[in-house]
Amino acid sequence: MSTIALREASFPADGGSVSSLLGDYLRQTEAEKVERGLAPRADELPEHYWREVADPAASLNGMRVLMARVDGEDCGIVVVANSASGSEIKRFWTTPPARGRGVGSALMDEALRLASRPVRLSVWQWREPAIRMYRNLGFVTAAPWDEREQLLCLELG
Repeated sequence: MSTIALREASFPADGGSVSSLLGDYLRQTEAEKVERGLAPRADELPEHYWREVADPAASLNGMRVLMARVDGEDCGIVVVANSASGSEIKRFWTTPPARGRGVGSALMDEALRLASRPVRLSVWQWREPAIRMYRNLGFVTAAPWDEREQLLCLELG
C-alpha cells in the first residue's frame, strides 16, 4: 500500500503541479458541462478559468491549497477559502489513477480540519460519488448561493 503525503502548496515551487491539477479538473468539468448542454464546446478553457491555471498563486492568493502525493507524484488538490463567516471548499480533484486509494478522503479530512464552520461547497449533480462522500461527512443541501443549473450547494455546520 502506498503512503499518501499531504502538504500545503508553496508558491512558486508547487506552481507547476497546482496548475496541472487545476487544468485537469477544469477541463474535465467543462467537458462534462458540454456533454449536458450547459456550456458550448470550446478548444480552450473560458478566460476566467484559464487565468486560474496560468497563475494559480495569484488566483488562489489568501486560500489554502492542499496537495496529495502518492509514489512521488502529485495526484490530488483541494482549496479551502476561509472567511469570517466560515469556509468554502473548492477545486477538489484527484487524478483518475489515484481514485479509490484514499487520496480524496485524506484531502477532504485535512480540508475539514483546517476549515472554519460552517463549511460550504458546490458540486455538479451528476458527480454522484462525490455527493455520496459529502453526505457521509455530514453535508446537507443548502440554500443555493450559485444559481447555475444542475449545481448542488451543500453545507456542513
